[in-house]
Amino acid sequence: MIRLGLTGSIGMGKSTVSAMFAARGIPLFDADACVRQLQGLGGALVGPIAERFPGTVRGGAVDREALAAAVLGRPDELAALEVIVHPAVHKAREQFLAENRAAPALLFDIPLLFETGGETAFDKVIVVSAPAAVQRERVLKRPGMTPSRLQSILARQLPDDEKRARADFVIDTSGPLAETERQVDAILTLLGLAKSA
Repeated sequence: MIRLGLTGSIGMGKSTVSAMFAARGIPLFDADACVRQLQGLGGALVGPIAERFPGTVRGGAVDREALAAAVLGRPDELAALEVIVHPAVHKAREQFLAENRAAPALLFDIPLLFETGGETAFDKVIVVSAPAAVQRERVLKRPGMTPSRLQSILARQLPDDEKRARADFVIDTSGPLAETERQVDAILTLLGLAKSA
C-alpha cells in the first residue's frame, strides 16, 4: 500500500484535488472533515472543548467561529486545543487504515502536515499550490474571512515555497480544472496506480 499525504496552505484547492483522487478510486481520509465530525453534534470532542474553552459550544456542537476566535494568535491556547484534537484524529486515522488495508493506495488530506511533522508517516507527499494572488482572492471570498484573519492563519502555516520544496509532487491549481485533473492522473500513472483510477 502506498500512503499519500496531501497538503497545502489555505485556499490552494486541497478539497478539489482530494475529491479528484477519490473519484479515481483512492480512499480518502480528510483530517478537516474528521475534526468537523468530532466537533459536531454528538461528537467526541464537544465535551472536552466545552470544558477547556467555555463559551465555544452552542446547541450541542462546537461553534467553530467562537473556537477560532479563542485560539487564533494565542499559541498557548492553540497548543491546548491541539492536545485535545490530535489524539482523536489519530485514532480516527488508524481506524480508516484498518478499514482500507486492502487498498493499493490511501490519500490523507492533512492541511498542517509539515507544520506538525507528520510527513514521515507517508510514502509520498503531494503539495497543492497556486500563486499567492490567486490564493488570497479565493480565501477572501469565504464567508466571515477578513485580511487580518487570513494573515493570522497564514502565520501558522509554512510558506508555500517551502512546502513545494519539500514535496514529492506539486499540483498547481491556478489553471482550468481539466489541467488539475491531468496532474492528478500523471501522479497516479507515475505511482502505478492508474488502473485503480
